[in-house]
Amino acid sequence: MSSAEITQSSDLSLDAQSVRGESVWTRLYNGRTSLSFVGKRRRWYTISATVILIGIIALGVRGLNFGIEFIGGTSWDVTNTSLTVSQARSVMTDLGIKQPTIVSLGSGKSTTIEVQADLSALNSNAKAQTINNVTNALAAKAHTQAEKVSLNDVGPTWGGEVTTKALEALVGFFVAISLYITVRFELKMAIAALVAVAHDLLVTVGIYALVGFEVTPATVIAVLTILGYSLYDTIVVFDRVQENVKALVNPGRLSYADAVDLSMNQVLMRSLNTSIVAIIPILSVLLIGAELLGATTLQQFGLALFIGLTTGAYSSLFIASPLLATIKGREPRYKALAQRLTQKEASKEAKLKVAKGTTLKTAPNGQAVTISEPNEVGDASSDESMVTTSSTGAKPKLVDPSYRSSNTRAKRQRRR
Repeated sequence: MSSAEITQSSDLSLDAQSVRGESVWTRLYNGRTSLSFVGKRRRWYTISATVILIGIIALGVRGLNFGIEFIGGTSWDVTNTSLTVSQARSVMTDLGIKQPTIVSLGSGKSTTIEVQADLSALNSNAKAQTINNVTNALAAKAHTQAEKVSLNDVGPTWGGEVTTKALEALVGFFVAISLYITVRFELKMAIAALVAVAHDLLVTVGIYALVGFEVTPATVIAVLTILGYSLYDTIVVFDRVQENVKALVNPGRLSYADAVDLSMNQVLMRSLNTSIVAIIPILSVLLIGAELLGATTLQQFGLALFIGLTTGAYSSLFIASPLLATIKGREPRYKALAQRLTQKEASKEAKLKVAKGTTLKTAPNGQAVTISEPNEVGDASSDESMVTTSSTGAKPKLVDPSYRSSNTRAKRQRRR
């Protein structure tokens, strides 16, 4: 090996030793981790596909639990009483109301019993009479006045308008984001980002269908919020990828997949910090605002945010960026670059293996020779070695096995 190669090898060894001496948190903070995101992309795709498949099955079997804002209906809220879910259910059963939805929100003195029922099959007079009977019965069971029972009556027309507006907002969001990423970066990056957004939507909807969480307008607002957050994290990674492509991929020093891996390791700490800082307030909203204070709207909003932020952080690292590496890696120029770098790396490894298997010895005439040691595998050439004189133009000669033994006997006789 040349002196330059030896110096470079020594520098790399020192760098590797210094990195090994650092803790995981130090390397993570300084962006010197070497986690393989792109290399294990099939694992991430399998995990996401499994979760989405389970969600689709739950969606087909159970469906989504839409609130009355979407499907219409009547709800009664009773707060700060000793009323229980079973007592409220018995009230509805005694009044002949079938399949009511009754949930308990909050805890302690902030407990709220929410009762929902679909009275759309009744005419206006019967509906008004039924609403009045349920209100009085719940108040009597809760030992409170009827005026303290909160009533909310929503017609199916208004619920349909809310659903339409939500879908229009979602489509507009996709179109606007597609245009922005295409102009700011390129079309293939926009495709990868939108696939990650669709991933977040499917996972969130699947979890809501599987667990049975209620879908309300607050849920829709939260979902649109988390989609924006997920795209923010993805764009941060893509921006670093673009910088590394200009500095390392275009000069031919790294493949596109390696540049994506490098970029993700460099911004990994930033992504984790952003996710943690965003999730902590959401947990506070769920635990304090919803559970202790009984703010049901905060619970509906915070629950969707928590699920979405978690899936968004996952998709920006494990879906969007590996998918980008897959799409861009199929371009002829990047594909040829990856093959060229692979061949170059294989050539270096071969040279290094040959260099490790050679030793310098001195022939009886004082001339330096290089004798390659038998390889570890063992083959037909293990009984004899190849010797090359250091003089220019000298032809390689096969060293007879008796050469070493006779030379060794001569040395022993001189010692005696």
